[in-house]
Amino acid sequence: MIRTGIGFDVHPLMVGRRLILGGVEIPHDLGLAGHSDADVLCHAVADALLGAVADGDIGMHFPDSDPRWKDADSLQLLAAVGRRLAGLRAQVVNVDATVIAEQPRLMPHRMLMCERLAGALGLPVDRVSVKATTMERLGSLGRREGIAAMAVATVDQACTGVLHEPG
Repeated sequence: MIRTGIGFDVHPLMVGRRLILGGVEIPHDLGLAGHSDADVLCHAVADALLGAVADGDIGMHFPDSDPRWKDADSLQLLAAVGRRLAGLRAQVVNVDATVIAEQPRLMPHRMLMCERLAGALGLPVDRVSVKATTMERLGSLGRREGIAAMAVATVDQACTGVLHEPG
């Protein structure tokens, strides 16, 4: 059964943190604030994958109230989500993601992001797409207060044959 999920994440920018997107450290004077490494791209992809199999979200599986996830490498969290899907007999077909940021320029890092995401999920790189866009200086993201990412994932999950009765 082909299933699709959507993911979204946003974090504020702050001084004193590294900027990690798609498992790639991007040279910039600001980084993303968060409990883990705040990699919005990995978080959005993880949420899209979990949504595709109706298995909650990244906050449910890796809550920011749990000290185990403090400063966690989000690429490793994404790999854990990939293993979870495999355990649910779901194979990732493809991932398409967009990062929304005014700065820095992300296109020079796009291919490496695709490679890191694909590697974490055990996919060929041609099944992962990463794009970048700006908000044309509109809103909080346009004012360079944060960075967001959205993702769509398609999975092929073996049908269990279990039907749920309505109500």
